[in-house]
Amino acid sequence: MLTIRFARVGKKNKAQFKIMIQEKSMAPRGRHIEILGSYDPHQKKAVLKDDRIRYWIEKGASLSDTVHNLFVSKGVIVQKKRPVKIAKKAEDVKKGEEAIKKEPKIEEKSQKKD
Repeated sequence: MLTIRFARVGKKNKAQFKIMIQEKSMAPRGRHIEILGSYDPHQKKAVLKDDRIRYWIEKGASLSDTVHNLFVSKGVIVQKKRPVKIAKKAEDVKKGEEAIKKEPKIEEKSQKKD
């Protein structure tokens, strides 16, 4: 299945993204079929190949959520924006669970004093 998504390029703390079409199972920096544009989030500047983007969407390529929202804001496609949620890292979730386990319950504290 083909998907249109970002591939991060640029320096540290100065991200830029290529917008490319590739197989969904491939790594974002891996082999791609075609580069469809670029996006600079610092300047909010996008260079897009509108005709090629529409061609691949007609062929059945899916869009990542952030690319979909970028295309909607730039007027390439006319749809509603999708909500994008960033998943928590597994380490942060584990630390939160450990902190809860270490805290003694209020009931236990009152029972120990009696």
